[in-house]
Amino acid sequence: MDIPMTTTTFARTSGAAAPRAPIADDRAMLKAAAELTRDLNAPRPAVYWGDFLASAALGYAALGVAIAAGPLWLTLIAGVVSMLALYRGMSFIHELTHVKHASLPGFRIGYNVFIGVPMLVPSFMYEGVHNLHHARTRYGTSDDPEYLPLALMKPWSLPLFVLVAALAPVALVFRYGILSPLSVIVPGLRKVVVERYSALAINPQFRRRMPEGEAAKQWNLIETACALWAMSLIALVVTGALSLRAFAIMMAVASAVAVVNQLRTLVAHLWENEGEAMTVTAQYLDSVNVPPPSTLPALWAPVGLRYHALHHLLPGLPYHALGEAHRRLSGVLDKSSPYYKANYAGMPGLVAKIARSTMLPR
Repeated sequence: MDIPMTTTTFARTSGAAAPRAPIADDRAMLKAAAELTRDLNAPRPAVYWGDFLASAALGYAALGVAIAAGPLWLTLIAGVVSMLALYRGMSFIHELTHVKHASLPGFRIGYNVFIGVPMLVPSFMYEGVHNLHHARTRYGTSDDPEYLPLALMKPWSLPLFVLVAALAPVALVFRYGILSPLSVIVPGLRKVVVERYSALAINPQFRRRMPEGEAAKQWNLIETACALWAMSLIALVVTGALSLRAFAIMMAVASAVAVVNQLRTLVAHLWENEGEAMTVTAQYLDSVNVPPPSTLPALWAPVGLRYHALHHLLPGLPYHALGEAHRRLSGVLDKSSPYYKANYAGMPGLVAKIARSTMLPR
């Protein structure tokens, strides 16, 4: 999965890259992945709700402590706890795009009430977008909203990719507090807002379609709630009802969530494809698992995101089943299987790998 917080343009390195040999599908791996996990496909509502609500409650409680705290050290510690918990809660937006809503009644509403609207990252910004990233013929192409060949771009593209995420909270307040109400009364603006500013995408060429029917009704209801919250937040700050210190801490925590998520996005793939359609195995090898014994990925790649490559093999598998699926496949597949080639030790090595790639002449 990718949950990018900003859309911007990055430059490729100059010169033509050497053509890559196509990667054929490894049928043994694909067959094993399908057959060994058939009993793991059902989401467990108690796990989803318990994990999600606990993450949201901890995140907001810690944010309250950070705002109320006197000592700087307590503000910083509470802020970090709040960031990690709210980041985990926000990551459930990915599950909404894959799990059948009938199997998790009310979960979309719960996500939007507790995270989507307060964090200004509503479910519609990912639903109808992320599924395109998993489309067999779209992944890694110019039609993929969540893909850029970052490993083939200029060296400065990587720090820019991460740093622009820090501005995401301000951009979201502007999008919902200013552009949403304006788009109701300014002709033509609504289409621009929906097409260009309503998706968690990193491909600057992506334009999403206008919602229709029930989807449009749901979208409008959720967006209205986001707009009311964003406008209220602006009014509270302008009138002094919300102190600048409290607002700054809220924005800092939200900015940290966006930056950590962008770092995770940076290492979710190898970003080496130049636009051609890829086999499922090639897509898998361009994606990243960070399995145990590594422990830190549990914090920066929560809700199953540490098994991102495995998720591209089995996109319908609920997040709580990915660890068991990985154990089963690791116990059966031969060590020569490409399955193991997508496993990495952690974030530093992956960032270094991509950074080195941007410095190669092309």
